[in-house]
Amino acid sequence: MAKKKTGIMLPAQLSPKMSDFIGKSKEARTEVMKKLWIYIKKHDLQDAKNRRMINFDDTLRDLFGKRSAKMTELAGLIGPHIISAKKS
Repeated sequence: MAKKKTGIMLPAQLSPKMSDFIGKSKEARTEVMKKLWIYIKKHDLQDAKNRRMINFDDTLRDLFGKRSAKMTELAGLIGPHIISAKKS
């Protein structure tokens, strides 16, 4: 029996900018984080000296309005792009 999805596992409506980045209009917060990390690793955006820092490229700068962020800040940065979480 499959577990019921709750909280951050529920698909949520995304902002237009995040929808463009992810390629979907609804996605679970956990999946948004996974896709963000895939992008960061693919484009080698972790700082070479301090791997806890992410140096944003133009795409992420436009999405988050910052030049860089600590790993621990990423979840907070996606928050404004999560509009609502509704059961599907």
